[in-house]
Amino acid sequence: MDKNKLFYGDNLDVMHQQMKDESVDLCYIDPPFNSKRNYNQIYNNIGKEDAAQAQVFVDTWTWNEAADTALQEIINPLAKYPHATVALIKGLEAVLKRGALLAYLVSITQRVREIHRVLRPTGSFYLHCDPTANHYLKLILDTIFCTQGGDYKNEIVWCYKERELSRKHFNKKHDVIFFYTKGDKYTFNPNDLLEAYSQGTIKKFNYTDENGRKFQIRGKGGKYTSKQGLKLELETTDPTLVYRDYLDKSKGILPRDWWEIPFINRAAKERLGYPTQKPEALLERIIKASSNEGD
Repeated sequence: MDKNKLFYGDNLDVMHQQMKDESVDLCYIDPPFNSKRNYNQIYNNIGKEDAAQAQVFVDTWTWNEAADTALQEIINPLAKYPHATVALIKGLEAVLKRGALLAYLVSITQRVREIHRVLRPTGSFYLHCDPTANHYLKLILDTIFCTQGGDYKNEIVWCYKERELSRKHFNKKHDVIFFYTKGDKYTFNPNDLLEAYSQGTIKKFNYTDENGRKFQIRGKGGKYTSKQGLKLELETTDPTLVYRDYLDKSKGILPRDWWEIPFINRAAKERLGYPTQKPEALLERIIKASSNEGD
């Protein structure tokens, strides 16, 4: 597959027709959330086809012929879906019946299965969703990734602030991103995502050793006293429980699974007008974490 190539179309068709097995290092998807909303957006790209028509993104699902075809493909033994995936979808059909939610889930299942196929053995996968259906989506991901040597790594919470507020419930201010790897060997670059120490944290490193390095005491009952400002002596009942934590051992705080990244401002240059557009900073963090230059 050529690098720096953009495909325009249904990702299921593109992956099936254009992408080879085990050819991709990192995949992130921001699929519909089953929000039961329709989003209208005019694509303002240079291409005449895009500029000439209004594209409608429909996130309202119904059980139709396409959904039935997807279901039959998943449960067909010749399609070779993981046994756990087939059992899960059959169980969900029995519980949810053939309606909007099941139509949504079988569509996502098809795409996740193709993503697993095109990922390299060392590849990583991030699925962006919200509480509307994330509990069902995680089950699907588990049956496709974890039953085939993969691993669930994190549920990342992306927190943001928006102006829309409600007095009828707790206001929704976060999305969920599931992080999976295809195998036990994968790319993860925590040092590229370090968060700077706050001034409050830096003040906790209130000792300086003989080499001028700042440190704090970790452990029970330990403290240092200075003899005439020349020598630090440890005072503790059990020195084995106490150690020095040096400020310069790390350039920042290791990344956590709780991300506070602002929603795209209405006046931001990167905003294209699409209602569910995600900030570049969010994608940058994922790309830095789970890929290397040239991947």
